[in-house]
Amino acid sequence: MAKVTIVGATGNVGTFCAYTIGHIPYVDEILLHGREGRENLLAGITRDLSDSFAAAGKAVNLSWTTDLADARNSDIVVCTAGVARKPGQDRLDLALENARIVSKTAEGIGIHAPDAMILMVTNPVDVMTSVALRYSHMAPHHVFGLGTHLDSMRLKSLIARHFRVHVSEVHTRIIGEHGESMVPLWSATTIGGIQISNLPAFIGLPVDDIMGVVRSSGEEIIRNKGATVYGPGEAIATLVRTILGNENRILTVSAYIRSEVHDIGDVCIGVPARMNRQGVFPVPIKISEDEVARFRESVEKIRTITAAVLEKLKTQ
Repeated sequence: MAKVTIVGATGNVGTFCAYTIGHIPYVDEILLHGREGRENLLAGITRDLSDSFAAAGKAVNLSWTTDLADARNSDIVVCTAGVARKPGQDRLDLALENARIVSKTAEGIGIHAPDAMILMVTNPVDVMTSVALRYSHMAPHHVFGLGTHLDSMRLKSLIARHFRVHVSEVHTRIIGEHGESMVPLWSATTIGGIQISNLPAFIGLPVDDIMGVVRSSGEEIIRNKGATVYGPGEAIATLVRTILGNENRILTVSAYIRSEVHDIGDVCIGVPARMNRQGVFPVPIKISEDEVARFRESVEKIRTITAAVLEKLKTQ
């Protein structure tokens, strides 16, 4: 059984992922962490979630704190703390503001829960994953981000809808930045085990329209309802369950890469990675020349911003 700590638990995503994580059979303890001054809200969320788990027959020990020291003995720390993205705001505009929060949080986790794994959700997630890695002083395979996992699931769903097949028949993924420069891997996309390019119907697939929907999904949800909640919450629970269940699934998350993708690396960014109790391990892959070029551009974009943010943090 495992303990999961959620930092930023008073936010929309933090609260909902506490609910989804509470339904994972391997989890018997959840700690909700929030900043000082939010004690009443934390107490209310804890009581409400406890009632939910009781109604569902879930035996989960749920508690709250404003002291990161209470995260000790955690198996996974999910970090959702930070300033939410506003309508029309690029994820990367959030970088420095959220980096200040994440750096302090990661440092505290490294001190109080050094054996835990950090799952970064705060945006821009690729940059924040690098910040968490730097300031936690943990091993690279113990620090990862939500990355393009949800983007990949969105693409998978849209392809299934277009071809009118069950979503489980579609295997695809998006690598690179969780943002505008994300790269869909059509060369690695199959339907029913058949390479998508070998299906005559692929010729009529509105690729640009589909990717436009994937790229704008978060922005559209934020514009219409103020925040993305359910998609990220379920995606976070999937990653937590994969690790705690020692499933060895290959999912696309933000992880530190060296040379796994055509010798492009030295940055945290969305890539396929094998996930288990020992950590998150990027999988070496070969992709088409066009995908390599686009992935390289995405990496350079994130690497440049990450370097700038880390440099500015030194003077904070």
